[in-house]
Amino acid sequence: MVDNRCGMTSYESAVERLYALGHELQHGPARKFELAHMRTLCHALGDPQRRFAPVLIAGTNGKGSTAATLAAILRASGHRVGLFTSPHLVRMNERISLQGELISDAAFAASFERVSAVASRLVSESALPHLPSFFETMTAMAFHYFAASEVEIAVLEVGMGGRLDATNIVEPILSVITDIDMDHQQYLGNTLAEIVREKAGILRPNVAAVTLPQHPEANQVLGECMASLGARAISAVRNMAPVSPGSSFLIDKSSTETRFRLSVLGKEVEIVSPLVGPHQLRNLALAITAAEELAALGFSVTAESIASGTRQTVWPGRFQHLAATARRPEIIIDVAHNPAGAWALRATITEQLGERPLVLLFGAMSDKAVDEIAKILWPRMAHVVLTSIANNPRAASTAQLAALAQSLGIQHSLSASVREGVERAMEQTLVRPGAALIIAGSIYIAGEAVQALS
Repeated sequence: MVDNRCGMTSYESAVERLYALGHELQHGPARKFELAHMRTLCHALGDPQRRFAPVLIAGTNGKGSTAATLAAILRASGHRVGLFTSPHLVRMNERISLQGELISDAAFAASFERVSAVASRLVSESALPHLPSFFETMTAMAFHYFAASEVEIAVLEVGMGGRLDATNIVEPILSVITDIDMDHQQYLGNTLAEIVREKAGILRPNVAAVTLPQHPEANQVLGECMASLGARAISAVRNMAPVSPGSSFLIDKSSTETRFRLSVLGKEVEIVSPLVGPHQLRNLALAITAAEELAALGFSVTAESIASGTRQTVWPGRFQHLAATARRPEIIIDVAHNPAGAWALRATITEQLGERPLVLLFGAMSDKAVDEIAKILWPRMAHVVLTSIANNPRAASTAQLAALAQSLGIQHSLSASVREGVERAMEQTLVRPGAALIIAGSIYIAGEAVQALS
C-alpha cells in the first residue's frame, strides 16, 4: 500500500509545485507532445502502469461520465478499481480515486514527492531535457498510486487527444471512444478527421474498441483506423435505451434520474443512473458495453453488478441538480464548455425544465468556441450574468463576453467574480416566478460555483 507519510511535502505544497510545472494549455510557447519522456519517467518509477489492467477512454465529450460509470460497475462487481479523470471541479484529489474514494491529501503529497524526486534525478542525469508537465506528473502519480495500492483494473480518462496523451503509454485491455467534436484545434488539428485520428491513437491491434455511431466523417475515419490496426470494433448500440413509443424508457421531468429496463448479459435489469439528459444515454451505453466486454475477458461483471454500479455512479457537475430552498432557487450546474456540450445542455434543459424561465451564470475560456456556445445557450435565457475566473490567463474577460452579449441582443449583467456572480444570478432568478438558475460555460466556473454554494 502507499505510504501515507508526507515527508517534507504537504498537500498544499504539492499542489503549488504542480501548478508551477506549467499546464499544457497555458498561453505562451506550446510544449511539444511526445511519449518518450513519459516512458522514461515511468520506467524510472518501476513501470507502475504495467501492474494493473488499464482501460483507456478518449473522445471530446462524455469521457468522464463514461469512465465514472464503468468504474462504479467494476467496483460493484467486486474488483479493486482505480479511476483517473481530468480536470477537477474543486480539489485536485478528484482526479485520482481508489474504490470510489478520492486519494487522501497525505497520499497525494507522497505520490507527488516520489514522482518529483525521480523526475528531478532524471533531469540532473540528462535522461530528461526538462521536468514533466503538470499533466504528465499527475498521470505518473496516478500510475504510481494505483500500482502501490494494488488495483486490479484502472479506468483512465485520456486528457486530450489520445495518440500523444500521457495516459497512452499503457497497453489497454479495452479502448472506449466517446463522441468526438471540434475542440483543442490548435493541438489536435483543424478538421474533424484530423481530431478523430488523434483520438484513435488509443486503439491497439486485436483489442476491442467500444464506440457508437456519430458524425459520418468521424465514423469513416474511426473505421479506417480500426481496420488498419486490426482493432476489434464493438458497437454499443445494443445497450442504448429504447426510446421508441411504447418502450419502457421513462422520461420524468420531475426526476433527477435516468431509468429504463435493458437486457444485458442475457438478463433484463432496471438501469437507474443519476446522470440525466439524452446525451447521457450514449455514455451509459458505452459504459455498459465496455463492462460486457470486460466480462468476456474474465472480470466478474454480471447483469446485477451493472445495474448496481450505474445506480451508484457519482459524477458531479454534469447537470447537477440542487433543489430550491427558502434562501435560494433551483440550481443546475453543468460543465458544458464546447458547442457539443452546449447542445447537450440545451437538450437536457428542454427535457427537464420545459419552458420555465431561466437565468444563466456564464464564464468561459477564451480559447474555446465562445461565440458558438453563446449562440446555443444565451437566447434561451431570460437573463445572463457574465463572469470570469480570476488569475486564469485563459479566461475570457467580462468585457469580451459583454461585447458578445450586446451583439446578440442578450439581456445581461456583469460580475467581477464567480462568488459574486452566484449571488447576483440567484437574485435575478428569485425575482422571476418559477425560474431556475443554470451555471455553465467552463469546468472552472462550475467548480468555483460549487465552492461558493457550499
